[in-house]
Amino acid sequence: MRMDENSTVATAQARPACRVWADDAQAFTTLAIGRLHHNFHEHPLLQLDELERLAHDLVPLRQCRFVKPGITQASNFHHDPTHPDGLGIDEVFRRIQEAGSWVALYNVESIPRYQALLTEILDTVRPMIRRDQGRTFLETGFIFISAPPSVTPFHIDRENNFWLQLHGRKTMNVWPHTDRVTVAADVVEDYIVAHNASKVKFKEELRARSHEFDVGPGDGVYFPSTSPHTTRSERDWVRPGDGVSVSFGVNFYTDATRRTARVHQVNRLLRRSLGMAPTYPGMSRPIDALKAPLGQLIGVSRQMAKTVLAPLRGRSALPPPPGSY
Repeated sequence: MRMDENSTVATAQARPACRVWADDAQAFTTLAIGRLHHNFHEHPLLQLDELERLAHDLVPLRQCRFVKPGITQASNFHHDPTHPDGLGIDEVFRRIQEAGSWVALYNVESIPRYQALLTEILDTVRPMIRRDQGRTFLETGFIFISAPPSVTPFHIDRENNFWLQLHGRKTMNVWPHTDRVTVAADVVEDYIVAHNASKVKFKEELRARSHEFDVGPGDGVYFPSTSPHTTRSERDWVRPGDGVSVSFGVNFYTDATRRTARVHQVNRLLRRSLGMAPTYPGMSRPIDALKAPLGQLIGVSRQMAKTVLAPLRGRSALPPPPGSY
């Protein structure tokens, strides 16, 4: 073993164990929105200098993402691997405390040391996940670094999300994944089946329907797949040397999310082809149990048809959206 490896092992052994926990672990469920706590904000790999090093590793993979200035919570959540002002990653981090700075580090598990960290985080909560949803797969991590005032636009994700606030503060609004007023059933289906989020729209009058969390270092929020959410940070908490908000989204799919996606496959077909208003996933276990195997067949058939037809249209077949069946 090399000297630097000895040093790394010794440091890891000396560092207190990090974990994620709920105040009432027995009452906590991964089927609903819930408040959490953690101490991963103390982890060496989640300090700003190490995140800058991570960003350098992700730039060649086009996994450092940027948004255009002036976005709001109602904006479409478009992000690009090129900085809107053409800044390199060194300059981005040199100016990271300037108001409105924003960079996201996508799929951090692409880098082995962060793959290990992601596993370390999820290992602390796997018993809670398995109790409700079974096995996990496609475990991914996204780190958001910004200087207030900044926002993350309103959107939904396919994955479940353990959202950990590492540094600075944010206000997060999260809506129940069962709220069909905030995001209609057909809109969720379009997103799960076809990756179409064009109809996921924020309206200010919907905010009252959300759970609002003011989070700081050591705070976390869990929310299930397709829970609408948005964040904002303001200048009032900023102090000299503490002007950056850093959040870590720990995302994953499960047996339950895959089963739900298969039900969405059937529902989309029933809605579009037969004009029906099918029962939403989770409303009836017996109906879901009938739909899920059929939904898997529909998903596979739909992808096979796309693969066959794409070359005839002069295109390459795109892979199915993650977790869509």
